[in-house]
Amino acid sequence: MILVVDYGSSNLLSVAKAFDYLKVPNKISSSPEEIAKARGVVLPGVGSFGDCSRNLKNRGLDRAIIDYLSTGRPYLGICLGMQILFESSVEEIGAKGLGVIKGKVQRLPAGVKIPHIGWNKLKIIKEHPFLYGIPQDSYFYFDHSFYCQPEDLSEVIGLTNYGIDFPSVVGRENFLGVQFHPEKSAEIGLQILKNFARFVEKAK
Repeated sequence: MILVVDYGSSNLLSVAKAFDYLKVPNKISSSPEEIAKARGVVLPGVGSFGDCSRNLKNRGLDRAIIDYLSTGRPYLGICLGMQILFESSVEEIGAKGLGVIKGKVQRLPAGVKIPHIGWNKLKIIKEHPFLYGIPQDSYFYFDHSFYCQPEDLSEVIGLTNYGIDFPSVVGRENFLGVQFHPEKSAEIGLQILKNFARFVEKAK
């Protein structure tokens, strides 16, 4: 069972329905206790870094996710669910992320239309099991105004160009954060969710 974390975000159903389409058992939950028992966790998100930080903390989900990740079980962060893995964001000074990845969330550069909405290419620079079967330069759907900048560049899995080459996929062996929305990226996006589900199954 994959747990889709509910912290007040608005796109939970689209992620859950994508798993339903793939016939992957999933459940939407805001329970820290259920996160602790989950085999796989997905944290989707649209909205602001500060609101996400506060909502996770107020529901006791921040510590639950950090503890879950420390066990090495599979995690997929989507858009804001990727950004909240970092320590902080220029979007709201003082708001704290989970700090699982050292680094900061930065604003996209001046000179490009913000937010960045639409399809863009992913350049894969490092292999990861969640990206199995994803061809180089595949297009994914983006909707964001900020990007993640890890201190350790070895945690960058993929890049996308939008004014600059920004890290659009980050992670380690058991978890991945993607700036794009796989649930809105047609068959190529569903492949990532399918890969994640298979990884969860193998991790049992």
